[in-house]
Amino acid sequence: MTDNTSSASDADDWASALAEQTAASPAPAPEPAPAPATAQVFQQIQETASSAVNVSPVDIARVMDVPVQLTAEIGRTRITIKNLLQLSQGSVVELDGLAGQPLDVLINGYLIAQGEVVVVNDKYGIRLTDIITPSERMQKLAK
Repeated sequence: MTDNTSSASDADDWASALAEQTAASPAPAPEPAPAPATAQVFQQIQETASSAVNVSPVDIARVMDVPVQLTAEIGRTRITIKNLLQLSQGSVVELDGLAGQPLDVLINGYLIAQGEVVVVNDKYGIRLTDIITPSERMQKLAK
């Protein structure tokens, strides 16, 4: 992140450029210019996400029905296209994960937890053994 003086001058530059554009273009009904996003706004969002803040049920209800992709990954490997085309029923592909090692649980490609395989009513499941904290997730996203 940049320091606050740089962010403030960037915000001033954006505000003056927006004011010039608004003054130069004839608009039938002038709308109020949106406030420029500043580092302070992003800092508040990050602090809210990284701390245990009580969220009202109305705010959280907005995202409760948003679908996400949950993936459980037991391991990975790299193979050539030649070897890929030679795969057939009964082929075995060696992965980099070790037997007994926890599975990675990803949401939309981001690691959120680790777990172990369980069987529930003849279906595979995952028992979560370690959940990545929100602050750890924010640090990984910042990289």
